[in-house]
Amino acid sequence: MLNLPLTRREMLTQSGGGFGAAALAAWLGDEAFAAPANKSKSGLHHPPKARRIIQLFMNGGASPMDTFDYKPELVRLHGQKLGPKEKPEGFTAAPGAVMKSPFEFAQHGETGRWVSTVFPHQAKIVDELAFLMAMTTKTNVHGPASYMMNTGFMLPGFPSMGSWISYALGNIADDLPTFVVLPDSRGLPYNQKADFSCGFLPAKHQGTLVNATSKTPIPNLFADSKYAFAQKKADKDTFALLQQLNKRHAAQRPDDSRLEARIAAGELAAKMQLSAPEAFDLARESKETQAAYGLNEKITEDFGRRCLLARRLLERGTRFVQVWSGPQGAVNNWDNHSNIQNQLPPMAKSVDQPIVALFRDLKSRGLLDDTLVVWTTEFGRTPFAQGSLGRDHNRGTFVTWLAGAGIKAGVSHGKSDDLGYQTAEGKTYCYDLHATILHLLGIDHERLTYRTGGIDRRLTDVHGHVVKEILA
Repeated sequence: MLNLPLTRREMLTQSGGGFGAAALAAWLGDEAFAAPANKSKSGLHHPPKARRIIQLFMNGGASPMDTFDYKPELVRLHGQKLGPKEKPEGFTAAPGAVMKSPFEFAQHGETGRWVSTVFPHQAKIVDELAFLMAMTTKTNVHGPASYMMNTGFMLPGFPSMGSWISYALGNIADDLPTFVVLPDSRGLPYNQKADFSCGFLPAKHQGTLVNATSKTPIPNLFADSKYAFAQKKADKDTFALLQQLNKRHAAQRPDDSRLEARIAAGELAAKMQLSAPEAFDLARESKETQAAYGLNEKITEDFGRRCLLARRLLERGTRFVQVWSGPQGAVNNWDNHSNIQNQLPPMAKSVDQPIVALFRDLKSRGLLDDTLVVWTTEFGRTPFAQGSLGRDHNRGTFVTWLAGAGIKAGVSHGKSDDLGYQTAEGKTYCYDLHATILHLLGIDHERLTYRTGGIDRRLTDVHGHVVKEILA
Protein backbone atom coordinates (compact mmCIF):
# COMPACT_ATOMS: atom_id res chain seq x y z
CA MET A 1 0.00 0.00 0.00
CA LEU A 2 1.38 3.41 -0.98
CA ASN A 3 2.18 5.55 2.06
CA LEU A 4 1.44 9.17 1.16
CA PRO A 5 3.01 12.06 3.08
CA LEU A 6 0.73 14.03 5.39
CA THR A 7 -0.26 17.59 4.68
CA ARG A 8 -0.02 20.16 7.49
CA ARG A 9 -3.79 19.91 8.01
CA GLU A 10 -3.67 16.13 8.25
CA MET A 11 -0.70 16.27 10.64
CA LEU A 12 -2.41 18.76 12.95
CA THR A 13 -5.69 16.85 12.92
CA GLN A 14 -4.12 13.47 13.58
CA SER A 15 -1.45 14.53 16.04
CA GLY A 16 -3.49 16.93 18.16
CA GLY A 17 -6.73 15.00 18.23
CA GLY A 18 -9.68 17.17 19.20
CA PHE A 19 -7.43 20.06 20.25
CA GLY A 20 -5.62 20.11 16.92
CA ALA A 21 -8.89 20.08 14.96
CA ALA A 22 -10.39 22.83 17.12
CA ALA A 23 -7.26 24.96 16.82
CA LEU A 24 -7.12 24.47 13.08
CA ALA A 25 -10.79 25.44 12.76
CA ALA A 26 -10.12 28.61 14.73
CA TRP A 27 -7.05 29.51 12.69
CA LEU A 28 -8.56 28.82 9.29
CA GLY A 29 -12.28 29.37 9.88
CA ASP A 30 -12.77 25.92 8.38
CA GLU A 31 -16.46 24.93 8.38
CA ALA A 32 -15.56 21.30 7.84
CA PHE A 33 -14.03 21.19 11.33
CA ALA A 34 -16.25 23.71 13.09
CA ALA A 35 -19.69 23.17 14.66
CA PRO A 36 -22.57 23.02 12.14
CA ALA A 37 -24.08 26.40 11.31
CA ASN A 38 -27.60 25.01 10.89
CA LYS A 39 -29.24 24.65 14.28
CA SER A 40 -32.17 22.22 14.54
CA LYS A 41 -31.53 21.44 10.90
CA SER A 42 -32.07 17.71 11.09
CA GLY A 43 -32.88 14.78 13.32
CA LEU A 44 -36.09 13.83 15.12
CA HIS A 45 -38.30 16.48 16.70
CA HIS A 46 -40.99 14.12 18.05
CA PRO A 47 -41.61 10.34 18.16
CA PRO A 48 -42.01 9.05 14.58
CA LYS A 49 -44.78 6.82 13.28
CA ALA A 50 -42.97 5.95 10.03
CA ARG A 51 -39.41 4.80 9.55
CA ARG A 52 -39.31 4.44 5.77
CA ILE A 53 -41.27 5.53 2.72
CA ILE A 54 -42.18 4.23 -0.70
CA GLN A 55 -43.55 6.78 -3.16
CA LEU A 56 -45.42 5.65 -6.27
CA PHE A 57 -45.35 8.52 -8.80
CA MET A 58 -47.72 8.44 -11.78
CA ASN A 59 -45.80 10.59 -14.26
CA GLY A 60 -47.84 12.75 -16.65
CA GLY A 61 -50.94 13.74 -14.69
CA ALA A 62 -53.30 10.90 -13.73
CA SER A 63 -56.93 11.80 -14.45
CA PRO A 64 -58.92 12.04 -11.18
CA MET A 65 -62.41 11.89 -12.73
CA ASP A 66 -61.47 8.65 -14.51
CA THR A 67 -59.92 6.92 -11.49
CA PHE A 68 -60.91 7.93 -7.94
CA ASP A 69 -63.02 11.14 -8.18
CA TYR A 70 -66.51 10.14 -9.34
CA LYS A 71 -68.38 13.04 -10.98
CA PRO A 72 -71.99 12.25 -11.96
CA GLU A 73 -72.42 15.87 -13.11
CA LEU A 74 -70.14 15.09 -16.03
CA VAL A 75 -72.75 12.63 -17.26
CA ARG A 76 -75.56 15.17 -16.97
CA LEU A 77 -73.60 17.96 -18.62
CA HIS A 78 -71.80 15.83 -21.21
CA GLY A 79 -71.34 17.71 -24.48
CA GLN A 80 -72.05 21.19 -23.13
CA LYS A 81 -69.53 24.01 -23.64
CA LEU A 82 -68.95 25.19 -20.07
CA GLY A 83 -65.19 25.58 -19.98
CA PRO A 84 -63.15 28.79 -20.02
CA LYS A 85 -63.49 30.74 -23.27
CA GLU A 86 -59.79 31.52 -23.45
CA LYS A 87 -57.11 28.84 -23.33
CA PRO A 88 -55.57 28.83 -19.82
CA GLU A 89 -51.81 28.93 -19.41
CA GLY A 90 -50.28 25.49 -19.81
CA PHE A 91 -53.23 24.00 -21.70
CA THR A 92 -52.12 22.51 -24.98
CA ALA A 93 -55.42 23.27 -26.74
CA ALA A 94 -58.59 25.28 -26.24
CA PRO A 95 -61.04 23.61 -23.83
CA GLY A 96 -63.71 21.54 -25.51
CA ALA A 97 -67.09 20.40 -24.30
CA VAL A 98 -67.70 18.71 -20.95
CA MET A 99 -66.80 15.03 -21.28
CA LYS A 100 -68.12 12.29 -19.05
CA SER A 101 -65.81 9.49 -17.99
CA PRO A 102 -65.88 6.59 -20.43
CA PHE A 103 -65.38 4.23 -17.46
CA GLU A 104 -67.96 2.88 -15.07
CA PHE A 105 -67.67 3.71 -11.36
CA ALA A 106 -68.80 1.60 -8.41
CA GLN A 107 -68.60 1.90 -4.63
CA HIS A 108 -66.23 -0.40 -2.79
CA GLY A 109 -65.49 -1.48 0.76
CA GLU A 110 -67.27 -0.51 3.94
CA THR A 111 -66.40 3.13 3.23
CA GLY A 112 -68.23 3.06 -0.11
CA ARG A 113 -65.30 4.61 -1.91
CA TRP A 114 -66.02 5.29 -5.59
CA VAL A 115 -63.41 3.75 -7.92
CA SER A 116 -63.54 3.34 -11.69
CA THR A 117 -63.13 0.06 -13.52
CA VAL A 118 -59.53 0.94 -14.48
CA PHE A 119 -58.42 0.10 -10.90
CA PRO A 120 -60.11 -3.21 -9.99
CA HIS A 121 -57.27 -4.25 -7.66
CA GLN A 122 -56.90 -0.97 -5.75
CA ALA A 123 -60.68 -0.94 -5.34
CA LYS A 124 -60.26 -3.92 -3.01
CA ILE A 125 -58.03 -2.07 -0.54
CA VAL A 126 -59.73 1.36 -0.38
CA ASP A 127 -60.75 0.80 3.24
CA GLU A 128 -57.05 0.78 4.13
CA LEU A 129 -56.14 3.98 2.28
CA ALA A 130 -56.50 7.67 3.14
CA PHE A 131 -57.38 9.98 0.25
CA LEU A 132 -56.47 13.61 -0.34
CA MET A 133 -59.27 14.51 -2.75
CA ALA A 134 -58.41 18.19 -3.27
CA MET A 135 -54.73 18.26 -4.13
CA THR A 136 -53.75 21.29 -6.22
CA THR A 137 -50.65 22.90 -7.66
CA LYS A 138 -49.54 26.19 -9.22
CA THR A 139 -48.90 25.24 -12.84
CA ASN A 140 -50.34 23.29 -15.77
CA VAL A 141 -46.87 22.51 -17.16
CA HIS A 142 -45.29 19.10 -16.53
CA GLY A 143 -41.74 20.20 -15.68
CA PRO A 144 -42.54 22.86 -13.08
CA ALA A 145 -45.39 20.76 -11.65
CA SER A 146 -43.12 17.74 -11.26
CA TYR A 147 -40.48 19.92 -9.60
CA MET A 148 -43.13 21.25 -7.22
CA MET A 149 -44.40 17.82 -6.20
CA ASN A 150 -40.86 16.53 -5.70
CA THR A 151 -39.01 19.55 -4.33
CA GLY A 152 -41.65 22.08 -3.22
CA PHE A 153 -40.53 24.62 -5.83
CA MET A 154 -41.31 25.09 -9.52
CA LEU A 155 -37.72 25.91 -10.48
CA PRO A 156 -34.69 23.60 -10.67
CA GLY A 157 -31.92 23.64 -8.09
CA PHE A 158 -33.85 22.65 -4.97
CA PRO A 159 -33.45 19.37 -3.07
CA SER A 160 -36.00 16.61 -3.57
CA MET A 161 -38.03 15.25 -0.68
CA GLY A 162 -35.97 12.06 -0.65
CA SER A 163 -32.79 14.12 -0.30
CA TRP A 164 -34.27 16.18 2.55
CA ILE A 165 -35.24 12.97 4.35
CA SER A 166 -31.78 11.49 3.80
CA TYR A 167 -30.23 14.69 5.15
CA ALA A 168 -32.55 14.79 8.15
CA LEU A 169 -32.45 11.16 9.24
CA GLY A 170 -29.50 9.50 7.55
CA ASN A 171 -29.35 5.85 6.68
CA ILE A 172 -30.92 2.83 8.35
CA ALA A 173 -28.39 0.35 6.95
CA ASP A 174 -24.84 1.19 5.95
CA ASP A 175 -24.61 -1.28 3.05
CA LEU A 176 -27.43 0.07 0.86
CA PRO A 177 -28.29 3.58 -0.41
CA THR A 178 -30.58 5.69 1.78
CA PHE A 179 -32.58 7.15 -1.15
CA VAL A 180 -33.22 4.94 -4.21
CA VAL A 181 -35.01 5.89 -7.43
CA LEU A 182 -36.53 3.23 -9.72
CA PRO A 183 -37.48 4.93 -13.01
CA ASP A 184 -39.67 3.49 -15.74
CA SER A 185 -37.60 1.22 -17.99
CA ARG A 186 -38.74 3.28 -21.00
CA GLY A 187 -37.05 6.44 -19.74
CA LEU A 188 -36.69 9.10 -17.07
CA PRO A 189 -39.58 11.40 -16.07
CA TYR A 190 -39.99 15.08 -16.91
CA ASN A 191 -36.93 17.04 -15.65
CA GLN A 192 -34.87 13.85 -15.94
CA LYS A 193 -32.63 13.34 -12.88
CA ALA A 194 -33.40 16.77 -11.44
CA ASP A 195 -36.57 15.40 -9.79
CA PHE A 196 -34.40 13.43 -7.38
CA SER A 197 -31.49 15.85 -7.10
CA CYS A 198 -29.94 16.90 -3.79
CA GLY A 199 -29.94 20.55 -4.92
CA PHE A 200 -27.87 22.60 -2.47
CA LEU A 201 -27.74 19.84 0.15
CA PRO A 202 -24.50 17.83 0.41
CA ALA A 203 -24.12 15.67 -2.69
CA LYS A 204 -24.29 12.37 -0.82
CA HIS A 205 -28.03 12.90 -0.31
CA GLN A 206 -28.98 12.71 -4.00
CA GLY A 207 -31.08 9.77 -5.17
CA THR A 208 -29.31 6.61 -6.30
CA LEU A 209 -30.67 5.70 -9.72
CA VAL A 210 -31.24 1.96 -10.21
CA ASN A 211 -32.04 0.36 -13.57
CA ALA A 212 -34.10 -2.59 -12.40
CA THR A 213 -34.16 -4.31 -15.80
CA SER A 214 -30.40 -4.21 -16.36
CA LYS A 215 -28.01 -7.07 -15.58
CA THR A 216 -26.05 -4.41 -13.70
CA PRO A 217 -28.74 -2.29 -11.95
CA ILE A 218 -26.06 -0.03 -10.47
CA PRO A 219 -23.28 0.47 -13.05
CA ASN A 220 -19.59 0.12 -12.17
CA LEU A 221 -20.26 -1.64 -8.89
CA PHE A 222 -17.98 -4.47 -10.03
CA ALA A 223 -14.98 -4.41 -12.34
CA ASP A 224 -15.64 -5.86 -15.80
CA SER A 225 -14.85 -9.57 -15.85
CA LYS A 226 -12.63 -9.16 -18.91
CA TYR A 227 -10.12 -7.24 -16.77
CA ALA A 228 -8.70 -10.08 -14.70
CA PHE A 229 -6.08 -7.86 -13.08
CA ALA A 230 -8.82 -5.74 -11.48
CA GLN A 231 -10.48 -8.55 -9.57
CA LYS A 232 -10.41 -9.56 -5.90
CA LYS A 233 -7.26 -8.39 -4.02
CA ALA A 234 -6.12 -6.00 -6.76
CA ASP A 235 -9.54 -4.39 -6.80
CA LYS A 236 -9.49 -4.03 -3.01
CA ASP A 237 -6.02 -2.46 -3.03
CA THR A 238 -7.00 -0.07 -5.82
CA PHE A 239 -10.08 1.00 -3.90
CA ALA A 240 -8.05 1.62 -0.75
CA LEU A 241 -5.55 3.76 -2.65
CA LEU A 242 -8.28 5.77 -4.36
CA GLN A 243 -9.99 6.40 -1.04
CA GLN A 244 -6.73 7.60 0.50
CA LEU A 245 -6.16 9.98 -2.42
CA ASN A 246 -9.77 11.17 -2.33
CA LYS A 247 -9.70 11.86 1.41
CA ARG A 248 -6.51 13.86 1.09
CA HIS A 249 -8.00 15.82 -1.83
CA ALA A 250 -11.25 16.43 0.10
CA ALA A 251 -9.41 17.66 3.21
CA GLN A 252 -7.87 20.43 1.11
CA ARG A 253 -11.30 21.41 -0.31
CA PRO A 254 -13.74 21.21 2.63
CA ASP A 255 -16.47 23.28 0.97
CA ASP A 256 -16.92 20.92 -1.99
CA SER A 257 -19.47 18.33 -0.85
CA ARG A 258 -19.06 16.36 -4.09
CA LEU A 259 -15.71 15.05 -2.88
CA GLU A 260 -17.12 13.74 0.39
CA ALA A 261 -20.03 12.28 -1.56
CA ARG A 262 -17.63 10.48 -3.88
CA ILE A 263 -15.74 9.04 -0.92
CA ALA A 264 -18.99 7.96 0.73
CA ALA A 265 -20.14 6.45 -2.56
CA GLY A 266 -16.93 4.49 -2.84
CA GLU A 267 -17.26 3.17 0.68
CA LEU A 268 -20.90 2.26 0.05
CA ALA A 269 -20.00 0.60 -3.25
CA ALA A 270 -17.51 -1.65 -1.46
CA LYS A 271 -20.21 -2.74 1.00
CA MET A 272 -22.77 -3.14 -1.78
CA GLN A 273 -20.52 -5.62 -3.57
CA LEU A 274 -21.71 -7.98 -0.86
CA SER A 275 -25.26 -6.71 -0.22
CA ALA A 276 -26.52 -5.68 -3.68
CA PRO A 277 -26.36 -9.02 -5.53
CA GLU A 278 -28.64 -10.58 -2.92
CA ALA A 279 -30.98 -7.56 -2.67
CA PHE A 280 -31.45 -7.28 -6.44
CA ASP A 281 -31.91 -11.01 -7.04
CA LEU A 282 -35.68 -11.35 -7.50
CA ALA A 283 -35.24 -15.02 -8.38
CA ARG A 284 -34.96 -15.61 -4.63
CA GLU A 285 -38.66 -14.76 -4.34
CA SER A 286 -41.23 -17.57 -4.60
CA LYS A 287 -43.12 -18.13 -7.84
CA GLU A 288 -46.30 -17.16 -6.00
CA THR A 289 -44.82 -13.81 -4.98
CA GLN A 290 -43.53 -13.10 -8.48
CA ALA A 291 -46.94 -13.92 -9.94
CA ALA A 292 -48.69 -11.69 -7.38
CA TYR A 293 -46.60 -8.73 -8.51
CA GLY A 294 -47.40 -9.49 -12.14
CA LEU A 295 -43.91 -10.53 -13.21
CA ASN A 296 -45.41 -13.19 -15.48
CA GLU A 297 -47.45 -10.69 -17.50
CA LYS A 298 -45.89 -8.33 -20.04
CA ILE A 299 -48.05 -5.33 -19.12
CA THR A 300 -47.29 -5.52 -15.38
CA GLU A 301 -43.78 -7.00 -15.44
CA ASP A 302 -41.78 -3.73 -15.42
CA PHE A 303 -43.67 -1.88 -12.69
CA GLY A 304 -44.17 -5.10 -10.75
CA ARG A 305 -40.45 -5.84 -10.84
CA ARG A 306 -39.67 -2.42 -9.43
CA CYS A 307 -42.33 -2.68 -6.72
CA LEU A 308 -40.92 -6.02 -5.64
CA LEU A 309 -37.38 -4.64 -5.67
CA ALA A 310 -38.61 -1.67 -3.63
CA ARG A 311 -39.95 -4.03 -0.96
CA ARG A 312 -36.66 -5.94 -0.86
CA LEU A 313 -34.71 -2.70 -0.48
CA LEU A 314 -36.98 -1.36 2.24
CA GLU A 315 -36.77 -4.51 4.35
CA ARG A 316 -32.96 -4.47 4.01
CA GLY A 317 -32.57 -0.88 5.22
CA THR A 318 -33.19 1.61 2.42
CA ARG A 319 -35.16 4.50 3.88
CA PHE A 320 -36.83 6.09 0.83
CA VAL A 321 -37.72 4.39 -2.47
CA GLN A 322 -39.38 6.21 -5.34
CA VAL A 323 -41.04 4.14 -8.09
CA TRP A 324 -41.98 5.97 -11.29
CA SER A 325 -44.69 4.98 -13.77
CA GLY A 326 -44.17 6.45 -17.22
CA PRO A 327 -41.31 8.34 -18.89
CA GLN A 328 -41.46 11.91 -20.14
CA GLY A 329 -43.08 12.53 -23.52
CA ALA A 330 -46.45 12.16 -25.19
CA VAL A 331 -46.88 8.37 -24.96
CA ASN A 332 -46.57 5.49 -22.47
CA ASN A 333 -47.44 7.64 -19.48
CA TRP A 334 -50.43 9.31 -17.76
CA ASP A 335 -50.46 12.33 -20.12
CA ASN A 336 -53.62 11.28 -21.95
CA HIS A 337 -54.24 14.13 -24.41
CA SER A 338 -55.69 12.39 -27.43
CA ASN A 339 -57.86 9.50 -26.22
CA ILE A 340 -58.48 8.85 -22.53
CA GLN A 341 -60.51 5.74 -23.33
CA ASN A 342 -57.60 4.04 -25.11
CA GLN A 343 -54.60 5.53 -23.31
CA LEU A 344 -55.55 5.35 -19.64
CA PRO A 345 -56.50 1.63 -19.29
CA PRO A 346 -53.08 0.18 -20.24
CA MET A 347 -51.29 2.60 -17.90
CA ALA A 348 -53.71 1.81 -15.08
CA LYS A 349 -53.42 -1.93 -15.66
CA SER A 350 -49.62 -1.77 -15.65
CA VAL A 351 -49.57 -0.50 -12.04
CA ASP A 352 -52.81 -1.67 -10.42
CA GLN A 353 -51.95 -5.30 -9.59
CA PRO A 354 -48.33 -4.56 -8.58
CA ILE A 355 -49.40 -1.75 -6.22
CA VAL A 356 -51.84 -3.99 -4.37
CA ALA A 357 -49.32 -6.84 -4.29
CA LEU A 358 -46.80 -4.45 -2.73
CA PHE A 359 -49.31 -3.23 -0.17
CA ARG A 360 -50.31 -6.74 0.87
CA ASP A 361 -46.71 -7.95 0.89
CA LEU A 362 -45.64 -5.12 3.18
CA LYS A 363 -48.59 -5.81 5.43
CA SER A 364 -48.02 -9.57 5.64
CA ARG A 365 -44.37 -9.03 6.60
CA GLY A 366 -45.17 -6.47 9.28
CA LEU A 367 -43.37 -3.76 7.31
CA LEU A 368 -46.49 -1.64 6.87
CA ASP A 369 -46.40 -0.88 10.61
CA ASP A 370 -43.51 1.52 10.07
CA THR A 371 -43.62 2.10 6.29
CA LEU A 372 -45.55 4.94 4.65
CA VAL A 373 -46.88 4.35 1.12
CA VAL A 374 -47.69 7.41 -1.02
CA TRP A 375 -49.44 7.35 -4.44
CA THR A 376 -49.44 10.62 -6.36
CA THR A 377 -48.98 12.50 -9.64
CA GLU A 378 -48.00 16.06 -10.64
CA PHE A 379 -51.48 17.41 -11.54
CA GLY A 380 -54.89 16.35 -12.80
CA ARG A 381 -56.77 16.59 -16.09
CA THR A 382 -59.62 18.67 -17.42
CA PRO A 383 -63.28 17.66 -17.28
CA PHE A 384 -63.47 19.22 -20.75
CA ALA A 385 -62.49 17.27 -23.82
CA GLN A 386 -59.30 17.99 -25.67
CA GLY A 387 -60.13 17.29 -29.28
CA SER A 388 -62.98 14.83 -28.92
CA LEU A 389 -61.69 12.08 -26.60
CA GLY A 390 -58.65 13.39 -24.69
CA ARG A 391 -58.13 15.46 -21.56
CA ASP A 392 -55.73 18.39 -21.16
CA HIS A 393 -53.50 19.36 -18.21
CA ASN A 394 -55.28 20.70 -15.13
CA ARG A 395 -53.55 22.11 -12.05
CA GLY A 396 -56.90 22.77 -10.38
CA THR A 397 -57.40 19.46 -8.58
CA PHE A 398 -56.09 15.90 -8.41
CA VAL A 399 -55.93 12.94 -6.04
CA THR A 400 -53.25 11.50 -3.76
CA TRP A 401 -53.59 8.57 -1.40
CA LEU A 402 -51.48 7.43 1.55
CA ALA A 403 -51.40 4.23 3.55
CA GLY A 404 -49.46 2.50 6.29
CA ALA A 405 -47.61 3.93 9.27
CA GLY A 406 -49.53 6.64 11.10
CA ILE A 407 -52.34 6.88 8.54
CA LYS A 408 -56.03 6.64 9.46
CA ALA A 409 -57.41 4.00 7.13
CA GLY A 410 -60.57 4.64 5.12
CA VAL A 411 -60.74 8.42 5.50
CA SER A 412 -60.58 11.24 2.97
CA HIS A 413 -59.86 14.96 3.18
CA GLY A 414 -61.14 17.66 0.87
CA LYS A 415 -63.22 17.51 -2.27
CA SER A 416 -63.25 18.97 -5.76
CA ASP A 417 -66.09 20.89 -7.41
CA ASP A 418 -68.93 19.12 -9.23
CA LEU A 419 -66.95 18.92 -12.48
CA GLY A 420 -63.59 17.99 -10.97
CA TYR A 421 -62.06 21.17 -12.38
CA GLN A 422 -61.05 23.03 -9.20
CA THR A 423 -60.82 22.26 -5.48
CA ALA A 424 -63.92 23.01 -3.42
CA GLU A 425 -62.96 22.13 0.16
CA GLY A 426 -59.80 21.14 1.98
CA LYS A 427 -57.34 22.42 -0.63
CA THR A 428 -54.01 20.62 -0.20
CA TYR A 429 -50.72 21.70 -1.78
CA CYS A 430 -47.47 19.80 -2.03
CA TYR A 431 -46.34 21.79 1.02
CA ASP A 432 -49.06 20.18 3.10
CA LEU A 433 -48.32 16.71 1.76
CA HIS A 434 -44.60 17.16 2.47
CA ALA A 435 -45.28 18.57 5.95
CA THR A 436 -47.48 15.55 6.71
CA ILE A 437 -44.90 13.06 5.48
CA LEU A 438 -42.14 14.71 7.52
CA HIS A 439 -44.41 14.78 10.56
CA LEU A 440 -44.96 11.02 10.29
CA LEU A 441 -41.18 10.60 10.17
CA GLY A 442 -40.83 12.56 13.42
CA ILE A 443 -39.74 15.82 11.78
CA ASP A 444 -41.16 19.31 12.23
CA HIS A 445 -41.13 20.69 8.68
CA GLU A 446 -40.51 24.23 9.96
CA ARG A 447 -37.36 23.16 11.80
CA LEU A 448 -35.78 21.11 9.03
CA THR A 449 -33.64 23.81 7.44
CA TYR A 450 -30.39 24.31 5.55
CA ARG A 451 -28.68 27.67 5.20
CA THR A 452 -27.65 28.53 1.66
CA GLY A 453 -27.19 31.92 0.03
CA GLY A 454 -27.94 33.58 3.37
CA ILE A 455 -31.40 31.95 3.62
CA ASP A 456 -32.59 29.11 5.84
CA ARG A 457 -34.25 26.98 3.18
CA ARG A 458 -36.70 24.19 3.85
CA LEU A 459 -38.68 21.62 1.85
CA THR A 460 -41.97 23.44 2.52
CA ASP A 461 -40.54 26.94 1.80
CA VAL A 462 -42.68 29.31 3.92
CA HIS A 463 -45.86 27.24 3.61
CA GLY A 464 -47.37 23.97 4.73
CA HIS A 465 -49.47 22.43 7.45
CA VAL A 466 -49.87 18.86 8.62
CA VAL A 467 -53.08 17.29 7.33
CA LYS A 468 -54.21 15.95 10.68
CA GLU A 469 -57.52 14.67 9.26
CA ILE A 470 -55.77 11.65 7.74
CA LEU A 471 -53.57 10.80 10.72
CA ALA A 472 -54.30 7.90 13.06
